[in-house]
Amino acid sequence: MSFVERRRFLWLLFLIGLGLIAVVANATTFARLRLEDLAQQASAVARLRCLTTESVREQDEIWTETRFEVLETAKGFLPGLVAVRTLGGRAGHLQSHVDGAPRFRPGEEVYLFLWGTPEQPYRVLGWAQGTFRIARNPKTGIESITQDSAGMAVFDPATRSFRHGAFRNVPVPLFRARLRKAIESADSR
Repeated sequence: MSFVERRRFLWLLFLIGLGLIAVVANATTFARLRLEDLAQQASAVARLRCLTTESVREQDEIWTETRFEVLETAKGFLPGLVAVRTLGGRAGHLQSHVDGAPRFRPGEEVYLFLWGTPEQPYRVLGWAQGTFRIARNPKTGIESITQDSAGMAVFDPATRSFRHGAFRNVPVPLFRARLRKAIESADSR
């Protein structure tokens, strides 16, 4: 291999490396939303049970529409059934995964912070940050809540750093009390 060919080869490797770095660096970053922020910005907050999910491809994007039964409304006005739309899913032979976009399974219960209007499917405010999954201890029957963002680093603008600090295994009655306080604080602003 001549000097010129070797130089071209090295430049090609360098450019491929830059391309790979760009792909890896292209990740989702969330600014931290406190419970009070979520409560203030949400159109509605509710405890919901997932009934069905269906993914469709629209304009080169895959969207999943999930239908929920409303079990309890903490803020806003919701009909008995609501549709929530999230980015990503599986449509035919194509699959799209978006970091931070929640996925739901029929039968599971969640608290969601929703934004939107009843005429169109709602969106989950803050994606993983606005999704609180309910787990029931099979032995005791006690329910606890874990926020989807509990396992991810979220950017905190106040400290200018990434940190963990979401709700994890919080008893439902304690979560409800904190939620009620956050909604009352948001309503008084």
